[in-house]
Amino acid sequence: MAPQELNDYERQRLDNIRRNDEMMAALKLLSKASSLLSKRPRVIAKSEKKLKTETTPVVIRRSLRTRGIQPDSKGLEPKQHNQNPIPNKSKAKSLTSTLFHPSMAPQKLNDYERQRLENIRRNDEMMAALKLHSKASSLSTRPRVTTKSYVVKPEKKPKSETPVVIRHSLRTKGIPPDCKGLHHTSPAKTKRSPKTLGPLHMSDAYTGDDDSDRPFVESIVGMAKKEGELDGRDELRGSLEIGSMDLDPKNKARVVSGRITAMRFIPSISVKMVVAGSEFGNLGFWNIGDDEGRVYLYHPHPSPISGILVHPYCLSKIYTCCYDWFIRLMDAEKEIFDLVYSSDQGISCLHQPKNEANCLYFGEGHGGLTVWDNRMGNFSSRWVLHQSRINTIDFKCGSPYILATSSSDGTACTWDLRYANAGKVTALKTLTHKKVVHSAYFSPSGCCLATSSDDTIGIYGGTNLEDAVSVYHYSQPGRWLPTFRATWGWDDSYLFIGNMKKGVDVLSTSERKVVTTFRSPRIKGISAIPCLDAHPNEVGMLAGGTSRGHVYIWTSR
Repeated sequence: MAPQELNDYERQRLDNIRRNDEMMAALKLLSKASSLLSKRPRVIAKSEKKLKTETTPVVIRRSLRTRGIQPDSKGLEPKQHNQNPIPNKSKAKSLTSTLFHPSMAPQKLNDYERQRLENIRRNDEMMAALKLHSKASSLSTRPRVTTKSYVVKPEKKPKSETPVVIRHSLRTKGIPPDCKGLHHTSPAKTKRSPKTLGPLHMSDAYTGDDDSDRPFVESIVGMAKKEGELDGRDELRGSLEIGSMDLDPKNKARVVSGRITAMRFIPSISVKMVVAGSEFGNLGFWNIGDDEGRVYLYHPHPSPISGILVHPYCLSKIYTCCYDWFIRLMDAEKEIFDLVYSSDQGISCLHQPKNEANCLYFGEGHGGLTVWDNRMGNFSSRWVLHQSRINTIDFKCGSPYILATSSSDGTACTWDLRYANAGKVTALKTLTHKKVVHSAYFSPSGCCLATSSDDTIGIYGGTNLEDAVSVYHYSQPGRWLPTFRATWGWDDSYLFIGNMKKGVDVLSTSERKVVTTFRSPRIKGISAIPCLDAHPNEVGMLAGGTSRGHVYIWTSR
């Protein structure tokens, strides 16, 4: 075949190979590498000395090409004889004899292939002179250096010599209990829970410090018999000099534990007694004139007491209600807390006209007003007057069919029950406030109506309550105090309401502002006074109940 001419790429590649060989020969890199390998000391690991002499030899596979032996062509197809194996061993005679084997077809090499074969031959001679293959095989047989590994084993805890005793009760073993050593006395009488749906004996509900409540029961029954029917109670009025009222340090007592949520004077002339209800359902009685200052405490309700009602013509019977569905009647003559009414909704307030001793009016659920008749043992009427809970109910003096209600829906309304028709009643007057209306009370004469809302006291007068006066009063006690409610005194001149500064503000209806504040610097530790009540038969006697269960009595000097 005619010699093929090399292209530019092949000529450039051959020129690069020639220049690299000259550079390596000038730097003598191969001779330096061989000298470094021969002088390098062998590192013998400690673990290598401990190896057994009888080790399995490492077999290094070497191809026929690297050993300069002609390939075995037995079993191969004839087409594979045309392939040119490239020897990489040393001598040029064997290389040329292999390339120009007689069995191969005659073929002329071009300059590029001749130069490539020449480079392969020179590289094989160089590797043979340096003995790189033998040194690589010796390095591959070098044993692996292993390092010692230290495993920290947990210490074994010594076994406790004390045996573990597993206690088994007689009940699990099926053995009857051993009653030896027990006194064969009758079991103590268990007190009934205030959640009991039924009569609750006063001795079961009594939780006072004294062993018995017998002195209190006898005093209540005796007071009711002595009072009888007093004529002229409704006409009791009197003017008061506000500056003459004072708080004697002796006129204080802790009647209940926790916040006082409701408080009333027992309307008696001979005995000055206060009854207070707490947030825990307790009911405390304090005789102010008692020199020993004894307090009789009962627990008739399971939740905060929301209302207390003492009828002026039957002092031995006291109605109480709570937010958890119960209305109870404390009958001192029978010595029981009888269950009058139970509901599946909360009861928020309680009231009764002075001329009706057998009817109860109470707020129930969301805006409902229920009339309960004790003679029937059932409710006689029921209306929905507001969109939210009714907070107070009050009847107008001299008009037992006109009442005022305050609600959490932001309204206070007056109603005439004579015009109730088919379970519906229309409000005579609706007084709207921006927030919750906590109370709405008629004045002693019935000519005015006072409402208490957040930061506002409303005073309404006139025939249709068209004359309205609004007085600012900061009244935001928060979650830990009951709400402040403006209470009338003994005439239409003054309103009393507690404040956040642990005092009682006195508001004049004529001046339309707070004229004075009752404080007592001689008494330390006094807290806010949200509950107030004026004695109906003693002008100038005002009771204040605090958030810590104390009751303070202001009297006129």
